[in-house]
Amino acid sequence: MHLVQILLPLYTRGGARQPAARFDLLEKELTDAFGGVTTYVRAPAHGRWRNEDGDIEHDEVIVCEAMVTDLDRAWWSRYRETLTARFEQEDVVVRATAIETL
Repeated sequence: MHLVQILLPLYTRGGARQPAARFDLLEKELTDAFGGVTTYVRAPAHGRWRNEDGDIEHDEVIVCEAMVTDLDRAWWSRYRETLTARFEQEDVVVRATAIETL
């Protein structure tokens, strides 16, 4: 079993707030594909990093999680590309962790 986490920005690269419909579509897609999704939206996480020019950038993100039995890396890679375009980003972080349900 794996826990797949997707970190999604609340704002586009241009600074506009992401339309709620984008998050709704993601939740529908993951529920249809994997039977469910958990989205943490009440308290956005704050990300901070140094870009290639040495400047500090920041973002507010929400986290969407899906538990999957089999980790299809090719599918998740294609989906990450879809989300990167949909959410108007340079990249979207999608990460997976092996888990054991208790």
